[in-house]
Amino acid sequence: MKILVAVKRVIDYNVKVRVKPDHSDVDLTNVKMAINPFCEIAVEEAVRLKEKGIANEIVAVTIGAEACQEQLRTALALGADRGVLVQTDEPPGSLAVAKLLKAIVDEEKPDLILLGKQAIDSDNGQTGQMLAALTGFPQGTYASEVTVSDGKVNVTREVDGGLQTLSLDLPAVVTTDLRLNEPRYAALPNIMKAKRKPIVMKTPADLSIIVSSTLTTLKVEPPTQRQAGIKVTSVDELIDKLRHEAKVI
Repeated sequence: MKILVAVKRVIDYNVKVRVKPDHSDVDLTNVKMAINPFCEIAVEEAVRLKEKGIANEIVAVTIGAEACQEQLRTALALGADRGVLVQTDEPPGSLAVAKLLKAIVDEEKPDLILLGKQAIDSDNGQTGQMLAALTGFPQGTYASEVTVSDGKVNVTREVDGGLQTLSLDLPAVVTTDLRLNEPRYAALPNIMKAKRKPIVMKTPADLSIIVSSTLTTLKVEPPTQRQAGIKVTSVDELIDKLRHEAKVI
């Protein structure tokens, strides 16, 4: 069984994001980058399936600039067998990413495709669904548990009313949620081994895909600073402030 895992290069979630002075975009100068946390969960799940003997090959795929090789090497150090980098200097939108992944799926013919449910930079949460639509594969989104057996993958997902379990025929697309697992740290020997694992370089032109975005960013603003709270001495004072200052009642 072959698993294809998509990973994305994003600002490390521990870093405080800065906006450029002209408000045109996020400032990436000298900023630490990392694998998107939800993508890291997808890699971990693929590695666990391989450790159980269910999968025999894991292919990590990323789309972006040449620097994205760093995140591919991290995925390889975590347990992926080889990597594919679709190199483009123009940041592709969600639909372009889905089309590029679909082209890779057509070449690799994986049995299972794992993606993070969303990326922490754009927070769109739609690439997995778009990929499923383009490939025609069944999909299970926001997975909190994944089991594979008898040519099917059972995906448990959290819904408003509790838990929902879907049984999907393989090949299938699954997007991973936070509670699925806790990713491991890459050990130093595995980091050294990852340097020798192969990474195939491709371009959107090789896959006959146009990556130009149909969206235009108008302005980027940092979040509004939250004001400090105050203490009240009585219920009557609280009601008075809610009514006359906050004007919520």
